[in-house]
Amino acid sequence: MDVSSAIGGTALVRLRRLVPPGHAEVLAKLEWQNPTGSLKDRMALAVITAAERDGRLRAGDTVVEYTGGSTGASLALVCAAHGHRLRIVSSDAFSRGKLDQMAALGAELTLVPSVGGHTTRELILEMVETARRISLEPHHFWTDQLRNHDSIAGYHPLGEEIWRDTGGAVDAFVHSVGTAASLRGVATALKRRRPGVHVVAVEPAESAVLSGGAAGPHQIEGVGIGYRPPLWEPSVVDEIVPVATAEARAMCRRLAREEGLFAGTSSGANLVAALRVAARLGPGARVVTLMVDSGLKYLDTDLYVRG
Repeated sequence: MDVSSAIGGTALVRLRRLVPPGHAEVLAKLEWQNPTGSLKDRMALAVITAAERDGRLRAGDTVVEYTGGSTGASLALVCAAHGHRLRIVSSDAFSRGKLDQMAALGAELTLVPSVGGHTTRELILEMVETARRISLEPHHFWTDQLRNHDSIAGYHPLGEEIWRDTGGAVDAFVHSVGTAASLRGVATALKRRRPGVHVVAVEPAESAVLSGGAAGPHQIEGVGIGYRPPLWEPSVVDEIVPVATAEARAMCRRLAREEGLFAGTSSGANLVAALRVAARLGPGARVVTLMVDSGLKYLDTDLYVRG
């Protein structure tokens, strides 16, 4: 048994002060309880063990990935536990705390400069290309999170946990889209159990490409890559809700002060959308969303500045 055995089994809590009367019940899965503080631990374990099992990743090989931070920390944790070297391509667009956490866990960082600290389509594509070039070196394995189907299976247990924790009483699942693996994995598991579960994808309003809008810069870390992710599967999604960066950030601060839940910007976006869905569904229904990562990853940003 190693640290990877601590991944999963996170708590599901009911929000009480942020949900107005007349809304559906809103539950949040606390994915920051995973070892690195984010849901990405689930996919990291899935992609590394699958690659080891089929021989794509061998003892002594180096793992390569591009990431805004949470995936990198999760891969660093699993690689440390499994004895692999890790090379990460990231950017100054993402919080210093995330970069420091990756390095602390043994990742070797290559940083691609951003324009004004914003996530853009051009930045993501340059990060991907940099990782691809590094992966061509001998004995390197590229996890390629935007295209790796093993990551989807890594989130099936999360869907099963939600089903078990709610006793099967879940009417809607709401979650933001980065690679789309977590949304797709959870949605697939839930719809196997109950095809009528309403699945809502969340994206930045400033870059609402899934809704048919134009790509643009935003500051909701880890989501909204500026183009349709290769793992996006519209057949498991019933609705797409755009949420503005300012709305997501404001909700993060409300979550902390009113519910005692300390989370990052994609979690704030998740809750903004979940409350919209809860208002529409009304009393007697139940909406589940995810607290994607811990607010501890954002203390070096202005997300939680006093004011």
